[in-house]
Amino acid sequence: MSQLNNAFTLFLSLLVEAIPFLLIGVLFSGLLLLFVDEGRLIAALPKNPFLGAVVGSCAGFFFPVCECGNVPVSRRLLLQGAPVSVSIGFLLAAPTINPIVIWSTWVAFRDQPEIVVLRVLFSLGIAIVIGCVFSIQKNMHPLLQQAVTRSMVLPREQIIKPSPQQEPKPALLQSGTFLLGQPGTPLPMDATVLQASLAATPARKPWSDRWRLFLDNTVQELRELGAVLIIGSAIAATIQVAVPREIILSLGSGPITSILAMMLLAAVVSICSTVDSFFALAFASTFTSGSLLAFLVFGPMIDIKAIGLMFSVFKARTILYLFALAAQLTFLLTLMVNLHLS
Repeated sequence: MSQLNNAFTLFLSLLVEAIPFLLIGVLFSGLLLLFVDEGRLIAALPKNPFLGAVVGSCAGFFFPVCECGNVPVSRRLLLQGAPVSVSIGFLLAAPTINPIVIWSTWVAFRDQPEIVVLRVLFSLGIAIVIGCVFSIQKNMHPLLQQAVTRSMVLPREQIIKPSPQQEPKPALLQSGTFLLGQPGTPLPMDATVLQASLAATPARKPWSDRWRLFLDNTVQELRELGAVLIIGSAIAATIQVAVPREIILSLGSGPITSILAMMLLAAVVSICSTVDSFFALAFASTFTSGSLLAFLVFGPMIDIKAIGLMFSVFKARTILYLFALAAQLTFLLTLMVNLHLS
């Protein structure tokens, strides 16, 4: 019974910690959609894979979201035709490359400034490399969920209206959320319909219509991403209670096993990047600097919560590629730190 109570407490703490940042990301996604000329923004992004990965990775400094809020923004970039390297770079680097996280890391490790510097450099380097790797895939449709690809391929000039062969049922006889199509016909507000409606909205739409679409987009993304966040938080809480932490800590005596243990711990605890440096500080006296960096670099990129949110955008094999690349690069870079200090 006590384990169940502990799991429920951890579950609630993860949600309380994550939901505000998820909301920030969703709200920013809507603001980007409605109040920024996305055509000009996307056109201004560099087409060169390396430069695009650099721009996407550094963009997190200006849009401070953690690993709960970067997914809706990254998805928005993909939907609007941003280069893949920009979207992937932002997805992986934004949780770390932002002023809030950099400041919290400095406060926690002010006696070890190299931890702060190397966390930023390693996170940037890994995001840029993976962004360039994914840019080789010219057609991202096989790597994305069908709901995302359907939204990507809808032409901007398409007008949302029901098929002329089908008579729509009265809205009161249907369940779900609806928006009005052309001319005034209620349509189910699934992801495809909503994104097409937003894409077909003229840039100079009246403010009342803009706010309505902004609210529709916020509700839709919160429904989709909030559901997977709840599932991911439940899994993370269950694992933390079911697997004794002593088993993980017992592996932290060597330069290699300590890195693997802290990477595993980072993926399991799924702690927000804004406070993970204080969590890592508790292990500073018993774990190597390389393993602390592994926790601080790998956790914000790939943890159970983030994987759950990524499933709303990417297919399972894509997430596996991201996980494998991020894990390998993190391990190699932090192992070099351990070997240099030994």
